[in-house]
Amino acid sequence: MTKPIHVTSEIGKLDVVMLKRPGAEVENFTPEMMPRLLFDDIPYLPIAQKEHDNFADTLRANGAEVLYLENLVVEALEAGGLAVKTAFLDKMLTESGYAAGIIHRELEDYLLNMTTTEMVIKLMAGVRKNELDFVPRDLVSAAEEQDYPFYLDPMPNLYFTRDPAASLGDGLSINHMTFPARQRESFFMETIINYHPRFADQGLHVWRDRDQPGRIEGGDELVLSDTVIAIGVSERTSAGAIEDIARRLFERKSGFEKVLAIRIPHNHAMMHLDTVFTMINHDQFTVHPGILGEGGQIDTWTITEDQDGDLHVNHHSDLKQVLKDVLGLAEIDLIPTGGGDPLIADREQWNDGSNTLAIAPGVVVTYNRNYVSNQVLREHGLKVLEVLSSELSRGRGGPRCMSMPLVREDL
Repeated sequence: MTKPIHVTSEIGKLDVVMLKRPGAEVENFTPEMMPRLLFDDIPYLPIAQKEHDNFADTLRANGAEVLYLENLVVEALEAGGLAVKTAFLDKMLTESGYAAGIIHRELEDYLLNMTTTEMVIKLMAGVRKNELDFVPRDLVSAAEEQDYPFYLDPMPNLYFTRDPAASLGDGLSINHMTFPARQRESFFMETIINYHPRFADQGLHVWRDRDQPGRIEGGDELVLSDTVIAIGVSERTSAGAIEDIARRLFERKSGFEKVLAIRIPHNHAMMHLDTVFTMINHDQFTVHPGILGEGGQIDTWTITEDQDGDLHVNHHSDLKQVLKDVLGLAEIDLIPTGGGDPLIADREQWNDGSNTLAIAPGVVVTYNRNYVSNQVLREHGLKVLEVLSSELSRGRGGPRCMSMPLVREDL
């Protein structure tokens, strides 16, 4: 048995994966709140849950053990005992804007009177003001947010488990996320790593923790091989954070020798690298043609460590050639979203046609709604497992976004 986290590729057979089944948080908000919570629509929860169960069942049917984030958090808190549970809640309230004062105390009393399971689910779903029987006297509530319905915002993005943390080799990055709507999410993973019996005291490396400055999210972190990682310079991940994690991986002898930084457009439609580029086989990748210039050009940098222990950065523009060089391959098959048709590519990329999850070399899980891209993948020799997607896709994330691999078999 390997360590409880062991990922040295994007395509090794998926053995253990962490998901989050959508709960009340995905519809516990109004249309006016959608920009604040980074959503473009409000999914219909019963159908979203059926679709997510179909996704989980597909992974299980292909040999993966499925763990659920919400269960792991509860088990970690119960293993830690009351002191850990109380400290966890105190920090969660502080990060939600209530470091002290009467609202902090009222929320603490309200939540600690719940079972651990009820408390965790409520924190994820959000706490509305009408749930507490008291009238706040603080200036913020009186002067700024008296009409806002929540004390604690819901966390509807939680079912995208890829982003708060990323498995890298025998460790992980626990990420400092970009927007306030998601920053609390990585605290759940930190709690699991510190207190869950499956992960605590198992020699796992935290290459970069959530308290480090500079934004980074797991959708931008791709493990191309046991020595090469690709990270997107994107709306959600900064160049400074990429240099920081590269330095830490090299200094701590992680086994990774190169970090490939790929700059993508900084916008909501292409928020992470894995929304426009994923690895699906030893020499095959999906790519949204909208990120490539003429001749397949895109700004790319290879980061290595020189003899003095300093970072060495080289700029490139030919993505296909860079991939061949860093992976030692004679040829690379870049498969365009929508078959390269501009209209279809844009439509299916919006519905995460490029966001494929490889569960073994050449075997991918995709949304069924992206039927053109799925047919193109089959024509390139891939085995495509389609999952239901009418409601899940409203959150702007696909099968890779919805999964955090914990253990993959080595190639």
